[in-house]
Amino acid sequence: MQTNRTREKLIAGQAAFGTFMGLGSPNLAELLSQVGLDYLVIETEHNGLDSAEIEHMLMAIKGTETTPIVRIPSHDTVYIQRALDMGAMGIIVPLLKTATEAEAIVAASRYPPDGTRGWGPLRASQYTLDNDDYIKRANDNILVAGLLETKEAVENLDEITSVPGLDALFIGMWDLCFSMGLNPMDMPFPETDAVIERALEIGKKNGVAIGMGSNTPEDLIRHKTQGFTFLAYGPDYYLMINAINAGLEAFNQ
Repeated sequence: MQTNRTREKLIAGQAAFGTFMGLGSPNLAELLSQVGLDYLVIETEHNGLDSAEIEHMLMAIKGTETTPIVRIPSHDTVYIQRALDMGAMGIIVPLLKTATEAEAIVAASRYPPDGTRGWGPLRASQYTLDNDDYIKRANDNILVAGLLETKEAVENLDEITSVPGLDALFIGMWDLCFSMGLNPMDMPFPETDAVIERALEIGKKNGVAIGMGSNTPEDLIRHKTQGFTFLAYGPDYYLMINAINAGLEAFNQ
């Protein structure tokens, strides 16, 4: 089984750098997996990807040092098991609200006696050729992250980040704003700034990496300086928009 370098970095308190992919392109996944990113997140919550398409993207990433992660649609154990069995080395779970939910998510990602995951990692264990190594290493090699995007999660932040096996929380600013009755188009807000400060503080105390997305190099530098270690640049469609806008601006000048 390939070693999850992204998880190793985050557990050690080091920064990991990657991007989210919302366009569902295996070709783009293949390209981005070869440019030196620590991880790639395949988006499946907000697009129409089916399992076969997700699997093709995971195939495109295989053979590189980039960690393949799937942002699943919900914390349903079916989505967790399916993503891991197809070869994902990590999951990001949306709308995490309580420590009880976090415990169930971690359990679903671990084989007994540490969890409840059922056996059948076809692609993940190289079609049974790697069964022995996979069953020995999988429990300690799968990255488990949740999205911090509800006021309930903010209220339960200390308890959630105390759950063993939860490696990271990624702040979803837009849904967090909606949950707090704020319009994300008007960011920043003192309320969300306070959540960020508290998340970084509690995450550091409990050994859980805190993540944030950046759309510009300036944002990325600022977030890294703030103490975020699970750093995302993009997503892929933002990178394309920013690149073409820069070209259009140069052309129009």
